[in-house]
Amino acid sequence: MTGHDDFVLAALIEEGMVTREQADAARRAAAEDGLGPSDALVRLGVVDARTVALVRAQTSECPFVDPANYDVNLNNTKLIALGSAESLMAFPLFVCGDVVTVAMANPLDLKAVDQLRSILKSDIDPVLVEPGALRGLIERAYALTGGGPRDQGNAKPDSADPASGLTTGKEPIVAAVNQIVAQGIDLGASDIHIGPDEHQLHLRYRVDGELQPHKGPGLDAHIGIVQRLKVMASLDLTVTRRPQDGKFRFAHNGREVDVRLSLIPTVSGENAVLRLLSSASSIRGFAELGFPARQLAFFEEVIEHPHGMILVTGPTGSGKTTTLYTALKRLNTPDRNIMTIEDPVEIRMPMIRQVQANPEIGMTFAGALRSMLRQDPDVVFVGEIRDEETARISVQAALTGHLVLSSLHTNDAAGAIPRLRDLGCPPFAINAALLCVLAQRLVRRVCPDCAAPDSPDPLLLEKFGLTTVDGTLVQGKGCAKCGSTGYRGRLGVYEMLSITPAIRRAVERGLPATAIREAAKADGFVEMWKDGLDKARLGATTLEEVSRVVAIQATELADAGEPDAAATPPTRRAA
Repeated sequence: MTGHDDFVLAALIEEGMVTREQADAARRAAAEDGLGPSDALVRLGVVDARTVALVRAQTSECPFVDPANYDVNLNNTKLIALGSAESLMAFPLFVCGDVVTVAMANPLDLKAVDQLRSILKSDIDPVLVEPGALRGLIERAYALTGGGPRDQGNAKPDSADPASGLTTGKEPIVAAVNQIVAQGIDLGASDIHIGPDEHQLHLRYRVDGELQPHKGPGLDAHIGIVQRLKVMASLDLTVTRRPQDGKFRFAHNGREVDVRLSLIPTVSGENAVLRLLSSASSIRGFAELGFPARQLAFFEEVIEHPHGMILVTGPTGSGKTTTLYTALKRLNTPDRNIMTIEDPVEIRMPMIRQVQANPEIGMTFAGALRSMLRQDPDVVFVGEIRDEETARISVQAALTGHLVLSSLHTNDAAGAIPRLRDLGCPPFAINAALLCVLAQRLVRRVCPDCAAPDSPDPLLLEKFGLTTVDGTLVQGKGCAKCGSTGYRGRLGVYEMLSITPAIRRAVERGLPATAIREAAKADGFVEMWKDGLDKARLGATTLEEVSRVVAIQATELADAGEPDAAATPPTRRAA
């Protein structure tokens, strides 16, 4: 490709992307390392590989294709053997009648084009693909499908490449499992679902809270994949009729990810769900979580209290654990003894003593918490308050000089107080122990690369008490970077209930959650949906997403009007 590289270099210089000095340095590096000059530019960090590929496509008058933008049929591995695909750096993307569209790193390689015609036995339409993306596509396709046909011609046979992991025996299964987990990590998925039906094996990734189907191995690979997962998680290979849970660590791109495996038998076979656990390094600050400024200062002040109870509420998957670990990271200093009881321990943090609950051996939340209080803790984190005994011990710990952080399953912040009463905590103890309750949900962020002005449905505007379209509302149109969803990443929407004198009186009188909520609103309490509306007006999310995630009560709409983005912050807890 050296001759064509001269044209690529000239085009890069003409476009102002590369200076002549950088081009000369690339030529010298290419001569020393046996590379093409354009490859040397990439290695030197002057330009990226995609830019070089786009310029190469332009100068060779060949279409450029990004495989990430297309739903490529991975079963096209049946058309060409792995060794041929690797040696020719080519993969068949689409078959339209007698013509096969083939992704190539160098469509100007006429020998490779002729060999591909012979292998595919059809006319080919070559398109240029960035070499790194093409190698990734080849690796993923052959790993997930178990390889293609036997090699033909002078291409290198599969069996001669033991490093590919796709030879005989069980190695294709190993490669398939590795590729499935690695793809989940690359997508930023929280869970990987591998579920069999009568005729198909479904592979789905939960990305930004939504399940996304992806092409995966065939049904005949299901048993092998489950067996491989059991080996990785040290589970019993002979057990197929009862649920099993395990855990393993997976290395990918220089970092290690903890994976929690859950297996459950179904009528079509064992269903596997893999949870990709966050690491301590992924825990950042409250501002990155989406905390509004009016609540951030108050919450940071509250977690510095020497004693008391802080509760975070919301359904499963609403980000409670991340919020609590963000607080623990802030509190984690050498002068504090922090202890946790969790089921399971999802994020490991240095200096913090973390205890795994195990009811089968008597290590319950309540039992472990009782013992933990003899370990001289300053801060105690209870993963979840599930029963009366855990609730009472947690409140007692908050009353006896410990800062207690925990989660509770309620729909909103006000509902946490009746829930504590239901769990046997007396009103006077709740008033004395509770510092604040934070309720939250997660909404998807609008993809910044395809965001465009939005005109929501009038019925949706009416739902939020709006009569006109706010010019700052945006919606993602869908692009390659967000998988055509219009969203990328998530952030929290919150409501924070501080324990004011009015709330204490409501607690003492045993009032229901609705009355507690009304008392809080009089003290400046901001409902979760209003926080979501503020974030939609800032272009961070959409009204559709807030409406999908957050329940808006009719009583709230009656006085909604135009919510004030600078609403009064929660009243500080009285001494």
